[in-house]
Amino acid sequence: MIRDRGNIKWTSMMLPEHVKLLRQWKEEERYTAKPEMDEQQLEQFNEIICIAMENHHPLRFTVHEHEQLVPYTGSIHFFDQLEQAIRIINTEGKRQTILLKSVVKIEECGD
Repeated sequence: MIRDRGNIKWTSMMLPEHVKLLRQWKEEERYTAKPEMDEQQLEQFNEIICIAMENHHPLRFTVHEHEQLVPYTGSIHFFDQLEQAIRIINTEGKRQTILLKSVVKIEECGD
């Protein structure tokens, strides 16, 4: 019985540039398209944000950045209507800005 090592057997015959390009190509396959938001979801986001700001509850945001979904957790510090952005203080005490147009999901953090 012959054991096939898959791509490992070909890597030694490839140029380092080719290996690098193959790894980049594999990373690009992790591309995530931004889901479209409807009015009902936006209204729900607004309600969750208002309640969290009033009660100083932390929220968990899922944000579409650089073709990937990135999680953020923190308490809302300021809502910037002009920039359409939310400024939060994350769990490490650092301030971060999240653009509303990139938010995909908002959840309340369970204590």
